[in-house]
Amino acid sequence: MNPTAELPLEDNHLDILGKAQRGLNFADAELAARAAISPAEFAQLRAGEINPEPLQRLAAALGLHPRALLQAARKTWRPQPHSLAGLQMFTTPFGDMTVNAYLAWDAASRQAVAFDSGADADAMLACLAANGLKLAHILITHTHGDHIYDLDRLREKTGAPAWCGAREPALAGTNAFAAGKVFQTGALTIETRLTWGHAEGGITYVVRGLARPLAVVGDAIFAGSMGGGKVSYATALRTTRAEILSLPDHTIIASGHGPLTTVAEEKLHNPFFAS
Repeated sequence: MNPTAELPLEDNHLDILGKAQRGLNFADAELAARAAISPAEFAQLRAGEINPEPLQRLAAALGLHPRALLQAARKTWRPQPHSLAGLQMFTTPFGDMTVNAYLAWDAASRQAVAFDSGADADAMLACLAANGLKLAHILITHTHGDHIYDLDRLREKTGAPAWCGAREPALAGTNAFAAGKVFQTGALTIETRLTWGHAEGGITYVVRGLARPLAVVGDAIFAGSMGGGKVSYATALRTTRAEILSLPDHTIIASGHGPLTTVAEEKLHNPFFAS
């Protein structure tokens, strides 16, 4: 695997602030008061000015880690480049953003599993052919359109069954399952964990059988950020901590947007989760 080492972080510090403020449902005036900063200071921070002392007070008022947010604002951290034999990332454009999908495979049996389809499955199909892989399953993290845009074509071209968490909206031709189901593909064991809050039935897939444990998380967490609590912000925070950040520190996190990261890096550098 040769992931795109320069794939940018999905969110900047203003995105992070916005997600936290929306999640907590704080009006601007209420948030400024909680942070003990003036309306003028608040406006300057929201315009992108990096003033460390009021920025860190704002972080604390939002339950964000002040040091990690300042790192995000100063752009002084990004995850180390990570690679893992038997894992390939595919990053495709979708409107004004990009979205990731993944293949993981067992080298001995040549059996593979796809995680989402992304916006264009061409590169994934080419990878399957080039490596002599047979796609056993398509596992969907959640049903937001960017992650499943090319799902029908991927199913048609490979004949692989598609699976989605039972709490997500039903998709024609897709098998529903309850979190806790375990998939076995060659030597790979894939555990399913419910990490909802961003989506009603978001699933994290914990893959064992590669050189390092792997968590394919959809939009539950990004390198240095998270997808946001579209359904429930508090639940998104809680389930990510409980089901993803409880994994071993060396676990690789494969997110729906942005670069690969690890549990250890996010526990140190993600403003939503650092301690």
